[in-house]
Amino acid sequence: MSSYFVPPLNYGMVEYDLTRSGVVHQLNFPFLERLNLRTVLYLSQDEPSQQFLSFLDEQGIHFRRTHQSSSTTAAETTGSLSEAQVLSALEVILRPENYPLHVMCKQGRNTTGTVIGCLRKLQRWNLTSIFEEHRRYTTSKVRILNEQFIEMFDANSV
Repeated sequence: MSSYFVPPLNYGMVEYDLTRSGVVHQLNFPFLERLNLRTVLYLSQDEPSQQFLSFLDEQGIHFRRTHQSSSTTAAETTGSLSEAQVLSALEVILRPENYPLHVMCKQGRNTTGTVIGCLRKLQRWNLTSIFEEHRRYTTSKVRILNEQFIEMFDANSV
């Protein structure tokens, strides 16, 4: 019996042992299993499926979320991340003990892309390269506010 390894929506490698995607479904479990993940960073506001959480538990993968404030800010109502959420996500990403690490949000486009874009600023990428990578995943769904957020993000605040 042959196995199929189907990557999740908008899957991509960010760095060695750091990957990204949209929400993972049961069809993607064998693919994720091969990554030997230690941590999944979930950036979405909605709750993950119980099936996904059970898979993570069975595999011994730590499930992490970003800091979420209880108040509704302008950033949250536009679907963007707040600065506190980005800093919280980067705190997880920058800790070697969390690797191999997988970062994901609902579609794997704007929310994940904003966090990865801010990571690229920390890595001193130029804005043209950051936006080119960001748009590769967002395609026609790019949100200019997210790109402005990345541009204005103060890498010294990390």
